[in-house]
Order: sequence, then structure tokens, then C-alpha cells
Amino acid sequence: MSLSRRQVLQFGAAAMALPRIRASAAEPAGLLQQFGYDEVRLNGGPAGAQFQHHHELLLNLSEDSLLRPFRVREGLPAPGHEMGGWYSTWEFAPCHCFGQWVSTLARCYAATGNQASRAKVGRLVRGYAATIDPAGKFFVDNRFPAYVYDKLVIGLLDAHSLAGDPDALKTLARVTDVVQPFLPPKAQPHQETPLVDHEDYTRHCWDESYTMPENQFLAWRRTGDDRYLALAKRFLFDEYFDPLARGENSLPGRHAYSHVNALSSAAQAYLSLGDEKYLRTIRNAFGFIEAQSFVTGGWGPDEHFVPPDGDGLLDSLTKTHASFETPCGSYAHFKLSRYLLRITRDPHYGDSMERVFYNAVLGAKPLEPDGHAFYYSDYNFEGRKVFFGDKWPCCAGTLPQIASDYGISAYLRDGGNVYVNLFVPSTVTWQEGGRRFSLRQTTEYPHDTRIRVEITASRPATFSVLLRIPAWTKDARLSVSGSRGWQPAQAGAFAELRREWKTGDTIELELPMATRLEPLDRRHPDVVGLLSGPLVLFPLARPAGAPTVPRKSLLAAVRAPGSAREWRVETGGLPLRLKSFLDIADENYTTYVRTGEG
Repeated sequence: MSLSRRQVLQFGAAAMALPRIRASAAEPAGLLQQFGYDEVRLNGGPAGAQFQHHHELLLNLSEDSLLRPFRVREGLPAPGHEMGGWYSTWEFAPCHCFGQWVSTLARCYAATGNQASRAKVGRLVRGYAATIDPAGKFFVDNRFPAYVYDKLVIGLLDAHSLAGDPDALKTLARVTDVVQPFLPPKAQPHQETPLVDHEDYTRHCWDESYTMPENQFLAWRRTGDDRYLALAKRFLFDEYFDPLARGENSLPGRHAYSHVNALSSAAQAYLSLGDEKYLRTIRNAFGFIEAQSFVTGGWGPDEHFVPPDGDGLLDSLTKTHASFETPCGSYAHFKLSRYLLRITRDPHYGDSMERVFYNAVLGAKPLEPDGHAFYYSDYNFEGRKVFFGDKWPCCAGTLPQIASDYGISAYLRDGGNVYVNLFVPSTVTWQEGGRRFSLRQTTEYPHDTRIRVEITASRPATFSVLLRIPAWTKDARLSVSGSRGWQPAQAGAFAELRREWKTGDTIELELPMATRLEPLDRRHPDVVGLLSGPLVLFPLARPAGAPTVPRKSLLAAVRAPGSAREWRVETGGLPLRLKSFLDIADENYTTYVRTGEG
């Protein structure tokens, strides 16, 4: 089924009447609030295209094939074909991303009002519910009972709260009953050396029970059922969180994506329990993550954090092509930075989100209908974009999810005040005091320095628009219709514009983008990445190994003649060509270069 532009971008009447989340406990005061999925739409651009592609792909996946592993493992009639790869009935992780796809379809329905999405969510919920038996046959000899259950939780929660499905919460209660014998007594650490005994699979040697509390807290907040609160507390991974809360780095050696994802459980523990320990945990952890991130914002070569002040990052530039688990890692990074931005109002977390957005996930190869998926960004000196070897890996679940979340990451609110966090072609619409308002962004950012915001108001009203001014920019400036000239905007802050706004008012934001160099880490200042504004510029392939280019030459990078999306660096020989990650297709490239004198 193909979606028209009207279907994807237009709000539907049903979407405007979605049920709201019912909180069972008050969040701490002073938090920025998220807009609803139904209040933000993407107006084209790379983010809108990625959203539309994955929405359409999920709408076209066979429902019988999606449900087949559940049915076969439960001994039920199972029409449909095996999807292959990780998803297969008796392979690595059957149905591992089913819940994520239900979640995505519910979010896409909320964002677009597309009734086919809502109907498919309902059919998948009912189809899955029909496979649940009291013995939990699906979870017998399953390597990932906690992982699959955790994804089912968010899928069923979103089916209820975003698509209004009447059976979702009853289905969630049933699967929660059934999965209990297959869960460990508490959060169990990731076992890097798998246990080979068949009976030991339920000991979760690869499972990720430590990521469960986030969605259990959400289930409690949305239903008021205290057993979800009990499960959330039971699986809080304090063995990991406590050292972080004390300022001790407990990341090295851990599986990168799942342990960043687990930090969202600490964020929800803070929001739900009010325990400051968990706020210290996520703030300290974010600093440790950034300290060993690549210039793109990605982290975790070979899916693991490396010891600080070692050569792990440098070694990875020649020894692996699995530099950053991109869709999964970006999804976890977006969630964590969004939590921290809401809690602290510190635009640094928006800057970090932006870096991962433009230099990692937005440039991921799109998921294909046969299950070929982009998994790793390659930061090797001889890098290339490729699909993962196995079909339907975990990143096939998180790439559609994060694409459906771009809208709620772009804007936040505080009462009637609006924070603009990401600069993407988009429109946010809300109501306050019986009045209706919208902000519409028009921009080619980050390939252009100018962002234009247009205001619509059913009646004039006074409120603030706060725009994130990235810390990397210099001489940023703002202009508001009706005012005289431009005014400076402080880098690394939210620029607040408070006035009475009326339909037709506009804001112009100019973010100059100078080139700059960032070293790989403190130990290797001669291995650098080149940036222009928020974009990392990737040199396209030259002879094998890292090119050596004088610092002055790198900093003098200019746009190639006649191109808005390619740069060049004069090297005394053949010019070095550079592109952003989003614009690289099949070319070989490198992320880092070595610098010489000059």
C-alpha cells in the first residue's frame, strides 16, 4: 500500500482526538514537556523522507509473516512465509522487533492520521493476543525473553495511547503474566561468552533484562497497575547505576547500545520515583559517553565501550568496520538526550542530539522490504556504507522507531512557551487558553545557514519562542518581523523571544558555519575530524590508509564549485573531496585524517 504525500503529512481527525497518557505519579516540577505526535509534522526534507519510507514499508509487511513465529512456537496454524534472518521462528531472535514495529505504526498513525496504520495496529494486536497461551510456549528455549517482552510492552502501550486500541492493555496484562517464569529474579548482566547448554538460554546470557524498567515505569504511569511498578524496581540495574551516580565510569567493557538504552530506565526512575541518584547517574554517564565518542557523536566500536585514556578508539580506525551501531545507538542517544534536555533545559543535550542526527542516523541506508538493514556506521580509515550480513537485525526495529520520533525531538514546550530544538522543515501546532497556534520551520539547514520560522495564531497572544543556538556557532543572529535589523544570539544557550505574536510574524535565524577540527581523543591530537557547523565532512577515498593533510589546508575547506553538498581541500596535489554522511552513497571514505605541520 503506497502512501500519498497528503496521507503522510496531513493530520487526521481521529489523530486529533487521541487518548492522552494518564500519569499515576506526578513528574518533578519544572520539566519541559513533549508535544504529542499529533502536534508535529515533518514537511519533507531528509527526515521527512526517512519517516515516510519506513512508514510505508511497515504498512506493506505481511501480517501473517510478522505473526508466524509466534504462531508456530505456540503450535498454531501459521500462514505466511518465514521472513528470514534474526526474525525467523527458530533462529537467533524470533519476533524480536514485532513490538517496535507496532509502536512505530501507532506513532505514525498519531503523526499522520493515516487510518490504514491504525487498522493494522489493531489487527496485529488481536493477532498477537490470539497466540498467548498460559504456558508461554513462545518463550521456551528463547534466548531473549526479556528483550522481546520489553519491545512488546512499548508496542502495546503505544497501540493503546496513540492508536486507541481497546485490546492493547488487556493483551499487555496477559503477556506480563505469561513471561514471568522466563525472567530472571533481577537485572542480569550481559554475558559476553554465551552459555552453550540448551537449558541455559533462559539464564539470559545475551538477554537485556536491565533495559526493562523504562517501559515498566511507563506501563505503571499509564495504567496505574502497581505490578508494573514492582517490575520496574525489580529490574533497575543498580550494579551499573550506582558507580555512575558516584562519578565512577562503569561503561568500559559493556555492550554499548543496550547500556545506553538502560540509562533511559534510570531517567524514568528519576521521573517516577523522584530519586536524585538516578539523575546523577544519567548526567555523569552522558559525560562519560561523550568523552569517548567519535566526531560524529557515535560511540562503541565493536558494540563495546573502551577503557578511557587508552588506544581503543585509535585501534578501531584500522581494526574494525563496526564503529557505531547506528539506528539502535541513535535511538538510545535521542531518548537519553531528550530526557536530559527536558530535565535540565541545557541546550548542550540538543547539540549532542543534532550531531548524531546529521552525522549518523539520518545518513543510514533505508531498511529494505526483504530485511536488508543498515547496522554499523564505519569510521575506519577505509570506510564504506554497507548493509548488515543478516536480514532483520535489531536495527530493523529501531530505525523506523527513531524516524517516527523526529517530530517530538524537534520541539518541546513549557506551558505556552515553545522550545525549538532541531532545525528541520516541520510544523508544530498547539492550543493554549482556547487559542490555536503553529510554528512552521522552512530551512535547508545544515546545508544552509538560514532558518525561517512563521507564526500562525487564531488570536494574538504573548508567549516565548526559544531557539537553540548551538555552542559551535559564532556570530549567530536573529531577526523578528517588525523589529529593526538583526540582534546577536548567544552560542550554547536558548535565545528567548518573548512578545505578542500574531499570524504573519516571522523569525529569521542565521547560524554561521565555520570549519573546525576535533581530535579523536586527548591521546591522539593529530588524528582529527573536520566539521562545518554541525556536519562532519568525510574525505572521499584516496590511497589506502589515513591521508595526512596540513591543519591549515583542512581549515580552508570550501564548497566545491557549483555544489551545495560537496567540499574540497587543496592539498598541493589532487584536491581532497569531502561530503556529509547523509550525502555519501557508495563511495569509500574516511572519517579521520592525520594532520601534518602547517
